[in-house]
Amino acid sequence: MKPQYRSIKIIAVLLPLSCMLLACQPPVSGESTGWKYPVLQFQLARQNLSTQLPMPVKDITSKQINDTWGAARGQNRKHEGIDIFAKRGTEVLSTTQGIVAKVGLDSLGGKVVWVIGPDLSRHYYAHLESYVPHLEEGDWVEQGSVLGYVGNTGNAKNTPPHLHYGIYFTGQGAVNPYPFLSHKQGL
Repeated sequence: MKPQYRSIKIIAVLLPLSCMLLACQPPVSGESTGWKYPVLQFQLARQNLSTQLPMPVKDITSKQINDTWGAARGQNRKHEGIDIFAKRGTEVLSTTQGIVAKVGLDSLGGKVVWVIGPDLSRHYYAHLESYVPHLEEGDWVEQGSVLGYVGNTGNAKNTPPHLHYGIYFTGQGAVNPYPFLSHKQGL
């Protein structure tokens, strides 16, 4: 085989391979995953969710967390999360890297953001006052990215401002997020 043909063959193999490797890299936080979505979702499925997550509300104290997991709610419901009380407008932070699955309204949570994280866990941030500008479904977020701001929308309109934070696993449903928070040591 002539040397120039060998070089062309090597380039023909390496070029697509390097493009595939670049495609596996998540976009910058806040940018759309676009056509990378299936690859990134596959990568998230292969990662384990940390048992020590950071607090999803900036600069809170242990007294601002209300672990009411499983408490009775109206209409035969149980509380599927924890409430973190904070000043209106305090930053709400993503506890994981992942893909924004929903930015919108629902009847109970008001203004909400859902993030698909490691192990395809779903992280629910509810009662937000507002979202960060330009946050959209399909965006990639890093752990610590600002998603929105503490409020009392939805069924929390008669309560002090707080974040309702929930974690859901496929096939298992809601789990108590309280034990996952890395700041629980002092609680």
